[in-house]
Amino acid sequence: MLETLTQPPVGLRPRTVAAVDLGSNSFHMVVARIDDGHLQITDRLKEMVRLGEGVTPAHTIEPAVAERALACLERFGQRLRGFAPEDVRAVGTNTLRQLAPGSDFIERAEAALGHPIEVIAGREEARLIYLGVAYGLAAGSERRLVIDIGGGSTEIIVGQGFSPRLRESLYMGCVNMTRRYFADGRITAKSMQRAELAGALEVRPVRELFRRTRWERAVGSSGTIRAIATVVQDEGWCEDGISAESLIRLRAVLIESGRATALKLKGLSDERRSVFAGGVAVLRAVFESLGIESLQVSDYALREGVLYEMVGRSQGDVRERTVRALCRQFHVDLEQAQRVEVTALKLYEQARASWDLIDREHPLLLAWAARLHEIGLMVAHSQYQKHGAYLIRNADLPGFSRQEQTMLAALVLGHRRKFPSQEFADLPRAVQLCSRRLCVLLRLAVLLHRGRSPDAKPNPILIVDQSTLLLRFPEGWLDAHPLTRLELEEETERLAGAGFELQFG
Repeated sequence: MLETLTQPPVGLRPRTVAAVDLGSNSFHMVVARIDDGHLQITDRLKEMVRLGEGVTPAHTIEPAVAERALACLERFGQRLRGFAPEDVRAVGTNTLRQLAPGSDFIERAEAALGHPIEVIAGREEARLIYLGVAYGLAAGSERRLVIDIGGGSTEIIVGQGFSPRLRESLYMGCVNMTRRYFADGRITAKSMQRAELAGALEVRPVRELFRRTRWERAVGSSGTIRAIATVVQDEGWCEDGISAESLIRLRAVLIESGRATALKLKGLSDERRSVFAGGVAVLRAVFESLGIESLQVSDYALREGVLYEMVGRSQGDVRERTVRALCRQFHVDLEQAQRVEVTALKLYEQARASWDLIDREHPLLLAWAARLHEIGLMVAHSQYQKHGAYLIRNADLPGFSRQEQTMLAALVLGHRRKFPSQEFADLPRAVQLCSRRLCVLLRLAVLLHRGRSPDAKPNPILIVDQSTLLLRFPEGWLDAHPLTRLELEEETERLAGAGFELQFG
């Protein structure tokens, strides 16, 4: 049976797309058909992987858990065979955010799935969750509080219509709460109280912010909340959704049962039983902290939000809006930024084939880096490239994955002075070379517009081959611009230190 989400974007060519959600507890995949302005979900796959259980103190994944997860992704990958790269988006959440930079799990996961995996920040996860829930409920003017309890984090959002207004991601979920307070399987009044207090402490820094929004309806998503709703309704404690009173009754039954293995609740699946108490503790903490009396349950969440984000990018990329907002916030000289962007993209077009810069994201990242390369000037002129990189690396950038954000920060850091080779060496191996090459193109574009003159239009010809670059200028142009010649000579030395040979004439 096809599911049609409400009010989808219109005017798109028919296509089949897929969203993959790699959560701390479960992996999900949703396949949808976009046709005649309607997005219809045609297939859903879900496996309880419990990836969060496998995180080691060294922030790697235990081998047994890793193999379980990779086997799941191989099965998902079989379903995705034949999909174009732009029609699949896979996102990783809390557990993947915790992995050490040296861990090779994400690379192995990408190989198993057959598609790249984006690790998204907590607030970006919250934005996508809200987008999915909003489309599932249809547009409306009411102010909604949306709660999503995952395996390793809980996202809380307040928004209106399709626009989130306040987003937070809290480090508590059904898996990590179970590991901390119910690891031996025992459920006591004391352990439940400690878990709820720990949850309340997580909510406390943002509690008043969310209370002051005066939300009108609370909506919950995620497997944890749907499982709780199923139990309280099947037990006859609540007719619809989840009420505060039904949660209190559920809490009492859990404590009375004494152990996770002894739970005999209607509608509770075997695979959910071991982490159920942790999920109930998290939800109780949120209910108590935010004064929730009842919660409506949505079947849509992160993966549906990812689907709509994919469709939305073809009509207007939210990342573009984010970059424009940053330019306004940090008072970027837009005329200078545009000059650098135009030249950088001209150089890119000449180098893209020889340097294998063929991913559709490459020119976007280069253009955004060109627009943002001077945002650090708002902090200080001295070493402003470092200030800009810090801002980009640590800011809340809606629409950007963590990898995209890190790449963008590296480009901004590397646009002048010493080439930051170590910064690029710290990126995932799959994007190190392309990022270094994009940085060289940005450096040249910035250099050619150092004078900030609207009349300086050198339009050099660029020829590249592996690590060699040849810049050819119109006859006599360099003689008329001796400062640019000197800067190119200095740039030749800087790039040589990074393994590039620059020739010009």
